[in-house]
Amino acid sequence: MQTLKSTRFWPFLRAAYIGLRDLPQLPAAYLHPWRRVALGRLAALKDIHKGKRAFIIGNGPSLKNTPMQKLKGEITFGMNRIYLMFPELGFNTTYLSVVNDLVIEQTASDLAALEIPKFLTWRSRRFFSPDQFTGSQSTNLPTFLYTAYDSPRFSPDVRGRVWEGATVTYVTLQLAFHMGISEAILIGVDHNYEARGKPNTTVVSTGDDPNHFDARYFGAGFRWQLPDLETSELAYGMARQAYSAAGRRVVDATLGGKLTIFEKVDYNALFPGLA
Repeated sequence: MQTLKSTRFWPFLRAAYIGLRDLPQLPAAYLHPWRRVALGRLAALKDIHKGKRAFIIGNGPSLKNTPMQKLKGEITFGMNRIYLMFPELGFNTTYLSVVNDLVIEQTASDLAALEIPKFLTWRSRRFFSPDQFTGSQSTNLPTFLYTAYDSPRFSPDVRGRVWEGATVTYVTLQLAFHMGISEAILIGVDHNYEARGKPNTTVVSTGDDPNHFDARYFGAGFRWQLPDLETSELAYGMARQAYSAAGRRVVDATLGGKLTIFEKVDYNALFPGLA
C-alpha cells in the first residue's frame, strides 16, 4: 500500500519540483517584450488554418528523392536548416521552427536574416541582440516559444510551456495543431541515422553530413547532439493520440522512412492533379 501511495504521489512531487525550479524564469517568459510579441502573434495564429492540411518537412536524405516542387502553394512547416534548400526549391516554407540550442547558436545570423515566420525556443534569445530586430528589421523578430526538455505532454495551445519531445518535429506538430491543421503530413522524417552513441551527446562533425539532405547541413566542424529516438517515439505517440482525439490525423509520407508511429501514405497520391 505504501508503495502504491508513493507511486501516486511522485508525479505531484515532480511537478512541484519543476514548478519551483522554473519559477525564476517565469516573469521573463511571459513579460519580456520579445515574449509579449510572441504571445500576441500566437494568439492571432490560433486556428488560422483550421480544417486544412499542412506538410511538416524533416531534413532526412529522403528529401533528395522527394518531388518537393509539388509543395509550392501548400502550407509547409520547415525545420532547422531546411533553408539550405530554398534556392533550389525557388520558394520558402510557410513557417520555420528551430529549438535545439546548438543549431540556433551556430546559425543565428542565418535565422535572423530569414524573412519568414520563424519559431525558436525562448532559451535562444541569448544568441540574438536587440540591434538585429530594430527599425525595418523589427518584423523579422522570431516568435519565441517557451519550450522545455521535461514534463512530457502535448500542448494544443503553444502560448504556454511546450515539451520538446527530443525533436523539433514534435514541437512543430504542436504548432500545427495550435494553428488548426486537421491533417499533418510528414515528409523527410527518415528517423534513421548513421551516427551511433549515447542519445543527446554533443559531437563534432568531421566531414560531410550523411544524415540529412545536404552534406553541409551538419558539415565539418558543426557541433550537434546525437538523436534520442526512444524519447521522440514517445512524443510522436502522444501527438498521434492528441490529433486522433480531436478528430484530426498525422500521416507519414516519408519515402523509405523508418518511423512506424503514424499511418503511412503515398506522397505522390496526395497530389492527384499533378504529374
